[in-house]
Amino acid sequence: MFLPLSKEKLISIGAESTVTEILQQPRLWKETYKIVKKNKDHIQDFLYQLSQRHEIVRFIFTGAGTSAYVGEIVVPYLKKHNSNNGWQFEATATTDIVSNPNYYLTKDIPTVMVSFARSGNSPESVAATEIGKQLVDHFYEIIFSCNPDGRLAKKAESSENSLTLLMPAESNDQGFAMTSSFTSMMMASLLLFQLDRLEELSDVVETISSVGEALFTELNSLLEEIIAFDFERIIYLGSGPLGSLARESALKVLELTAGKTISMYETPLGFRHGPKSIQNEKSLIVLYLSNDPYTRKYDLDLLAELHNEGIGKIVVLDSRDDNVVKEKCDWYVKAVPNTQAIQDIYLAFIYILFAQTLAVKKSIDLGLKVDNPSVNGTVNRVVQGVIIHPLEK
Repeated sequence: MFLPLSKEKLISIGAESTVTEILQQPRLWKETYKIVKKNKDHIQDFLYQLSQRHEIVRFIFTGAGTSAYVGEIVVPYLKKHNSNNGWQFEATATTDIVSNPNYYLTKDIPTVMVSFARSGNSPESVAATEIGKQLVDHFYEIIFSCNPDGRLAKKAESSENSLTLLMPAESNDQGFAMTSSFTSMMMASLLLFQLDRLEELSDVVETISSVGEALFTELNSLLEEIIAFDFERIIYLGSGPLGSLARESALKVLELTAGKTISMYETPLGFRHGPKSIQNEKSLIVLYLSNDPYTRKYDLDLLAELHNEGIGKIVVLDSRDDNVVKEKCDWYVKAVPNTQAIQDIYLAFIYILFAQTLAVKKSIDLGLKVDNPSVNGTVNRVVQGVIIHPLEK
């Protein structure tokens, strides 16, 4: 276990829910696979009907906060591996759709809003679908939710144009930060749009689940060393799917430290264009190394540069055993044992475990209650204070 604390101790410091939810993820990925497989025929029928009705279909992957980042991570991969040339994948947050619907929704283009929602009760999640129905002639929904009683899932129950896939019940995280809900919905979306490879992907799910379990046992001493550095700023860097994962990673630290630790994210190439100004002696840079040979070259270029500058500390997460890389960072995490070739989209499931656990450790180190770190209540598990204004056609 990555945190050598008893359940009683975790409860007393307000961290029991979040820690449990982080640790259960590898098991829930396998449960999510079973859910998709069980519903395969129903999913195939829904997608087949879409393809029969429309030559061109937009799939807008959406959500708010962490839920939005699910779409940002999976969409580039699905674009590349999509076998239906008439299907167009894109990611746009509900917070953008609701405030600027006419920029993102088109009346005469059949549209499937692919919604990700832990609770399904966020005002923007429900409003985005209502606005979609109002503005788009042929509007459909695919809903990934962790809460069967949420407004989003309930409203879609009686609609023939909606498909709802409920995640394992335990993924409805009770802690403030989304952890197992995030990775469960990410897994489900990748599987749903690759039904033709479902049997093959069973091995992938088993592999990353076992790798994830093993990683927890490896992280404890490493995390203690990193926390002892007492960083005040953290920068997550990654390319492609790992770039959007870097965004989620930065948010986890910001959330769980209640803003006391400054966090940001960038791509290795983008970091030089201004954001590098954040570096100082108390900054920690976490680089998610890509397994793509071409992308990796750019990652390593920046790593060499950062090493030569010697500002702050560097953590590298890698899927290989690279001695050259080890020499250019302060901490090296070989996230995948042996020499298994795992694509970046699936490495994301492994790498995020590091970010989540580090955020928890930092929160505890700062004396905060991990399950509810916002002492003044300015942010909440389900967003509050949003007014949805009527849209005039």
